Amino acid sequence: MPRIKKLILFTGLFFLAAIILLAGLARQRYTAPIIMYHYVHYGANADDKLVVTPEAFQRQMRFLKERHYNVIPLEALAVLIKEKKKIPGRTIAITIDDGHKDNYNYIFPVLKKYNLPATMFLIVDEIGRAQNDRLSWGEIKEMQDSGLISFSSHALGAEPLVNIKSEEELKRQIFESKRILEEKLGKEVTIFSYPEGLFNAKIKKMVIQAGYLAAVSTSPGINSPSDDIFALKRLRISQNAGNLFVFYIQASGYYGPVREFQHSFKKR
Repeated sequence: MPRIKKLILFTGLFFLAAIILLAGLARQRYTAPIIMYHYVHYGANADDKLVVTPEAFQRQMRFLKERHYNVIPLEALAVLIKEKKKIPGRTIAITIDDGHKDNYNYIFPVLKKYNLPATMFLIVDEIGRAQNDRLSWGEIKEMQDSGLISFSSHALGAEPLVNIKSEEELKRQIFESKRILEEKLGKEVTIFSYPEGLFNAKIKKMVIQAGYLAAVSTSPGINSPSDDIFALKRLRISQNAGNLFVFYIQASGYYGPVREFQHSFKKR
């Protein structure tokens, strides 16, 4: 990279870090980050924001381990939020969406290496499909038996629930996915991940009625309270976080509120 580009990148990162620090000190608002991955594999396009490389993922997990982050299961974090308990600094939860094969091939070995828990959200109807690009039930069981990986529902199919008009079908996506997973996994399924992070009041009510403890979105917006356990906000980890300084900022506990402030400022 030419020196001028490096200088511009460094300057931008420096000012972003300064904004986060000042915002955090001014607002005294620490929010335990829930980080979200989709794909961890090789050969992604440079502009694919849903992919990180296996090397980047390993560096990020090593960073959390070596710097003594309090990596806890998402369910445990949801309970702390629900009970309005003080959350220690450097607390973080790891989530992975969709149940891709790379969860087993690349993500699971690294999580085992550093003994870090994570929650994987499964699209139930895609488990073990013929293309062999999704997790099998055998791989899911092996990961669950490790004690590190928890599995929860990402609905039956990948279609955003907000696009489904039939109330009966909505209920099937939410209730039936939970029932199938509990039957296959032999344990309670407690968290729901809205497909593509999209939901409305009716969908949220159904998730509550189905008996889930909590639900995760992506970023519901600046007006959505951070303590709503049925609209928990997550931070998508992209190729940009291959730079550990960027990942450090995202894992700081102050990046989410600052990002929302930036988004709201752009809309003015």
